[in-house]
Amino acid sequence: MPLPEDSQIIDTAKEIIPTLHKIFGPHPGFRPAHAKGLELTGRFSPSADAAALSAAKHFHDPSTPVTVRFSSSTGLPELPDTDPNGNPRGFALRFHLGTDDGSQRKHTDVVAHSTPFFPVRTGEEFLQFFQAIIQSGPDAAHPTPVEQFLGSHPKALAFVQAPKPFPVSLATTAFFGVNAFKFVSVTGVETYLRYRIIPALGIHTLDDAVVKDQSATYLFDEISKRVREEGPITFKLIAQIAEAEDVTDDSTVQWPEERQLVELGEVTLDAVLPEGENEKEQKYIIFDPIPRVPGVEPSADPLLDMRAAVYLLSGRERRAA
Repeated sequence: MPLPEDSQIIDTAKEIIPTLHKIFGPHPGFRPAHAKGLELTGRFSPSADAAALSAAKHFHDPSTPVTVRFSSSTGLPELPDTDPNGNPRGFALRFHLGTDDGSQRKHTDVVAHSTPFFPVRTGEEFLQFFQAIIQSGPDAAHPTPVEQFLGSHPKALAFVQAPKPFPVSLATTAFFGVNAFKFVSVTGVETYLRYRIIPALGIHTLDDAVVKDQSATYLFDEISKRVREEGPITFKLIAQIAEAEDVTDDSTVQWPEERQLVELGEVTLDAVLPEGENEKEQKYIIFDPIPRVPGVEPSADPLLDMRAAVYLLSGRERRAA
């Protein structure tokens, strides 16, 4: 996973990471965002429609091993599952594609969260948002810097105000890939899309009145117990297909709900990594927002390279901790 070639992107990423540490505090060995997580393993089985849309290996092989990391927002590894700052929840999916020459492991990833859009379009805006949060302490005069930022960035305000209900279970939560990608078929046909990850059990949320009655670890305890006692959980990997007029380089813009949805296959999760191994693997694994596999290409969304840089640099920091 290489760093982007643009030095400005790298410089901004290098500012974002310590800024997040200032907000949440340093927690060596953990991610500066989505620090609290749990990894499960399973397999992906593609649909015939996926094979028609993309030449990518995992859409043609009958079954591909996968790793999924569920997570909560913030850089606090001990954040209670009942804290509203834990929403949106994250879902990072890795397809293990085997080896290219007998030694180099190959993979491609999908990164999603439980709100269908993003607060800002660029890494620079993200940094400004975080800096405004730091400057908006209890003694800050109104309008505080973060209030000023939200006032001048309506998409960020919409993200902050968007409903983020607490899940009954991570197995009953829908997740959305906010970045657009380009699928390229075996015959060269190009299709722009965004991923959705939809639970086979349906979407179920908790009323706010009962959230306080849940334990501080209810989500991660529940998903572990469910898989262990009731068996595998399944998600549908869905593509929302763009039409010609849809914006593909701005993750703050949602596409109309009437856009075509194509099922790409099923993700079945049947095991939770053991506790010690789970912690070790979470420290090691670095998910990559850039597909880097024939048949799936990045769009021109500027957040893709920025997210890749932040994930790689923070991953190196995490591994060295």
